[in-house]
Amino acid sequence: MSTSMRTTTNQTGVSSTISLKDEYQLLGSVYVPKDLTMNVNSELNFGQIITQLQISPSDEFLIASTNTHQLYQFNLNNIDTNMKGGELVTRNSYINNSVKEQRLLNEKAIFVPVSQSFHNGQILGMDVCIRKPLIATCATDRTVRIWNFETNDLDLNKQFAEEVFSVALHPTGLFILVGFSDKLRFMNILIDDLRVFHEFTIRGCRECAFSNGGHLIAAVNGNVIQIYSTTTFDNLLNLKGHNGKIRSIIWSDDDHKLISCGMDGAVYEWDTQNGTRINENVLKSCSYTSVSVSQDGKVVYAVGSDKTLREISDSQIVHEIQSPDNLLTTVTISRSGRMLFCGCQNGQIRSYQMPLTDHSDCQDYVGHCQSVTKMKMASFDEYLVTVSMDCSLMIWRIQDREARSTKTDKEVGWMEEILITKSDLEEKNSIMTELKTRVEELKIENEYQLRLKDMNYNERIKELTEKFIQEMETLKTKNQLLKTEKERNEIHYQNQLTELNEQHNQQLQNIESLSNQKLINEYDKYNELQNLTQSKEIEYEKQLHNMEVTNERLLNETIECYETKINDKLQIIDNLTNELKEQTNEYELSRRLIEEDADREILEIKIKYEKRLHIEHDLNTQLKSESSIMKKKFASLQKEIDEYKDEIKKVNVDIQKSNSTIRNLEKDIQSLRKELQERDETIQDKEKRISDLKKKNQELEKFKYVLDYKIKELKKQIEPRENDIKNYKEQIQEMEVELQRFNKQNDQLEINISELKQKYKSVENELKFERQSTRDIESLVRRLKTDLFNCVGFIQEPKQLKASILALYKKHIHEDMNIHLPFAVDATADADIQKEFSRQREHLERSVIGLRQKLARDSEMHRSDYVRIMQENVTLIQEIDNLRTELKLSRNHINDLEAALGLNRKDGDKARQLLIQLNKQRPNPILESDYEHAQRTLLAQQELINALQIKLDGYIQGYNSNTNDLLKELQAAAHSTQHIKSSSSTTPGTTVLQSRPYTSSNILPPIGNGSITESLDQ
Repeated sequence: MSTSMRTTTNQTGVSSTISLKDEYQLLGSVYVPKDLTMNVNSELNFGQIITQLQISPSDEFLIASTNTHQLYQFNLNNIDTNMKGGELVTRNSYINNSVKEQRLLNEKAIFVPVSQSFHNGQILGMDVCIRKPLIATCATDRTVRIWNFETNDLDLNKQFAEEVFSVALHPTGLFILVGFSDKLRFMNILIDDLRVFHEFTIRGCRECAFSNGGHLIAAVNGNVIQIYSTTTFDNLLNLKGHNGKIRSIIWSDDDHKLISCGMDGAVYEWDTQNGTRINENVLKSCSYTSVSVSQDGKVVYAVGSDKTLREISDSQIVHEIQSPDNLLTTVTISRSGRMLFCGCQNGQIRSYQMPLTDHSDCQDYVGHCQSVTKMKMASFDEYLVTVSMDCSLMIWRIQDREARSTKTDKEVGWMEEILITKSDLEEKNSIMTELKTRVEELKIENEYQLRLKDMNYNERIKELTEKFIQEMETLKTKNQLLKTEKERNEIHYQNQLTELNEQHNQQLQNIESLSNQKLINEYDKYNELQNLTQSKEIEYEKQLHNMEVTNERLLNETIECYETKINDKLQIIDNLTNELKEQTNEYELSRRLIEEDADREILEIKIKYEKRLHIEHDLNTQLKSESSIMKKKFASLQKEIDEYKDEIKKVNVDIQKSNSTIRNLEKDIQSLRKELQERDETIQDKEKRISDLKKKNQELEKFKYVLDYKIKELKKQIEPRENDIKNYKEQIQEMEVELQRFNKQNDQLEINISELKQKYKSVENELKFERQSTRDIESLVRRLKTDLFNCVGFIQEPKQLKASILALYKKHIHEDMNIHLPFAVDATADADIQKEFSRQREHLERSVIGLRQKLARDSEMHRSDYVRIMQENVTLIQEIDNLRTELKLSRNHINDLEAALGLNRKDGDKARQLLIQLNKQRPNPILESDYEHAQRTLLAQQELINALQIKLDGYIQGYNSNTNDLLKELQAAAHSTQHIKSSSSTTPGTTVLQSRPYTSSNILPPIGNGSITESLDQ
């Protein structure tokens, strides 16, 4: 029965299953984790649905994408260890945010995010910072995210209860403007949070921007642009003039101008000092969506709904570039003015050649799937940042045509400063001081323990050295005895070797005589078979000629048949094309009539629903204001409830901790008392030693005075000797130089000797080769003499004499030719013997291959069971290790609590009595139940491990028996090949077949129980 594998998806995970006997068995599930960056109560955080699955080309990772635009991966190599025997996790336990359940969930197979989390809704606002490599985005998922485009990481993510419409970054990167449905908020960017600093009464602000200097804010409030100061937050100017929705605003580089465009077809240029309109260009047939301005502030570029890019200067349109194939939605120009980019409705980025003309060249780059909504230049024209309706943010590196980066050298680097509140800083400083004191205490404890361990280890080292010295002496005596035995055995085995060589020479002579007789018989058989092959070749040539004639005749018949069929099909195709043309004409007429009727109905329905929409819009505004008030009340109440719950949990945890510590505190106090007594005794001993040492010190001071006088006298005697030593050192240096020269000469002589030895070896090898050739020639001469002697016997019979002379010519002339070849040593063997030997060898090779395949199949069957059992063992061992680590952590935690409560100190009796009273009043059933449950699980796991070990031993024994049977068959086959080879060996005058000997060692190495387990592990 063949097995197949598949993966199935549900709303929370992926289940990997395997079929056995046409039924699927659930092995386990892989779960998508909840997005930690989202609020727990958010609707988007419940039940992420997997939309697509893909396995990597190496079959190592499984990639999953969800309906919230997130990417996850799972390592398929860990599919057996992470599944935990098919245990499932319920939805309630998955959503619960408690620590225990989160730890249990982490032990299951869970998808891992590929990178940081992404927006799961349409991105509405985007802005870039000047002094930091930051990008700020906001989306319909009510989140504001700050990205770092140098590290490609998500630096900060904040989710809000209200909808977010727009976002703007301060040039320093320390502040951010966020437009909500009720207000526009000025926030401080902290290291891990956004804190509200000031609020502006602007509802649903869709566009806002900081000035390039950061001292002004421009925000859209309906059809009015309001300008505020970032220092006093006063409303400085209100720019009125637009009749429709304002779609884009941008500051000039010197902050003296503000350019805006709207749905009313107007592009206005405002003076930010007095609020007057400097330039304007109105085109009611076009509703503008985006605007950009050059560095000098004189040229404005705008795109709108009429598929044209316009260059406007001094209220006049200078150039118009049509884009008939695609609608342009956004536009931006670089600081240098050499690059202009436009975003398209189909998601492409279009680059125009500057300066613009009516027929400027452009180039499209594919990126997004839907319309581009926002576009900004970043990092001094090095990057282009784009945002699309497909919820994606893209960062493009800008290069010239020669693939060089357009990055300009910055005089000032990126700003690395961040904001932090005073309260946060004080908390961190207090935590640091506490941790420092704790570290110092731990250092003192560790030093004391290290001293004790050093004392113990020194004693152990002394004991071990004494033991090793004794063992070394015993080994030396054993070594001497073994040497004497070795010498005796060498003498004995040399005698045996000489006897075996003599026997082997006699056997060789007998085998040579037998092989000569066999060769003569096989030569006769070869001649008969050669005649048969020639007759069969003639018959096969005749049959081939007849087959070729019949094939040509059949080919011609089939070609004629298919040509008639093709002509019939062509006529049918012509008829069908005519019918299709008639049907298309009828379809176009009916389509036109239906479209006219549909247009009429659409106009009537549009008028009705526009009236309803106005009424619903008024009601909606009233309900929104009421709902925002209720939301604030609900949020404040919810915070109070959560705070009370947290306090209750903390109190319960503290009570449980104190109950658990009481049991072990008394034991620790007793041990500490014993330590105190021991230390008092040691202190008394040390005081005695100090008094003795003081007495010795006084005596040594007396000796010191005497020794100083002696040292002065000795120095006077040493000075002449030092001069002698200097002279001797100079002589030694001269001798060392001479020694180095002699060493170099010795090295050169050794090289010459080695070269002479190599020459001697080559000459000796040539001598051996010449001696061997003379021996071969002598043996040939002997054989020729014997053959001539046999020919002389037929001198009275001329026919037999002629035949014997011809045989002698064939035999010896060919042999002489082979002898005179440069690399030939032996004569050619008989062809019939070669064929017979090769046939038998091929038969045995085939049988060996079949036995190997059989062995491989059996080993594969047993290996799968063995691997499964080993993996189960690994999972159980991991669980045991986890329990051990938890036990260690709990013990350390108990020690920390004892130190915190002061039970280890001298005045810890009062604290102990209070804890005993609390423990008597409130027994702790939770700890007792947890302890019993842990003991039960440990016993069950131990039994399961023992059962699996017994199974594993059974599988290994069965596998070993099968492999031993197969090895016996292989060795028998190898023995038979060896026997055939030995029987076909020839005399020195005939050729020895140089085939590979198929011994048991060449077919397969002998496998024992140990080697089987090693091969399975591999």
